[in-house]
Amino acid sequence: MVQGRLSWWRRVRFGEPVVVVSGLPRSGTSMTMRMLEAGGVPMVADGVRSADEDNPRGYFEDERVKDLARMEDKGWVRAARGHAIKVISQLLKELPPGNNYRVLFMRRHLEEVLASQRKMLERRGEASATDDGRMLELYRGHLQKVEIMLRLRPEFEVIYVDYRSVIDSPRDEAARVSRFLGGGLDVDRMASVVEEQLYRNRA
Repeated sequence: MVQGRLSWWRRVRFGEPVVVVSGLPRSGTSMTMRMLEAGGVPMVADGVRSADEDNPRGYFEDERVKDLARMEDKGWVRAARGHAIKVISQLLKELPPGNNYRVLFMRRHLEEVLASQRKMLERRGEASATDDGRMLELYRGHLQKVEIMLRLRPEFEVIYVDYRSVIDSPRDEAARVSRFLGGGLDVDRMASVVEEQLYRNRA
């Protein structure tokens, strides 16, 4: 089945898509959520986790996502159709079938991800129990499994968004995201909220 027909089949079977922003922690998911909000996509976020030094523009999270693996009734996800929700990559597999998911999966240089995570832990007075070399191995293996899962589960349609490309060419990437979501987003506003000065951990 070609991609166009598959997208049509998803819409017919599962209805309006749930827009899912995903990736590793510190890969640019909050930035992408802010872009979607600026573009006109309604958010599923409860504001419990407020902005801080690590994410000065906010996290755009919903606490219910953290409980997906243990949650029996996931009907609230269906209510998120037509909205954007942030789900870290480890929990994508816990999203319930029966919905049409359009996934924006963030990719970022893994050394930058680790550096950003390390600084976050330092600000909290915590330390990682795993060295960077081992974490790189774990992340690479995890990302491979996630990509396979996204290909195999019929309710998922995915576009991969490179963090550095968004920083360097925000309007081009905003336009690409808008096309993936069916068009109609305010691309200029999406691009305007990308802040290069927040790109603070560079490989």
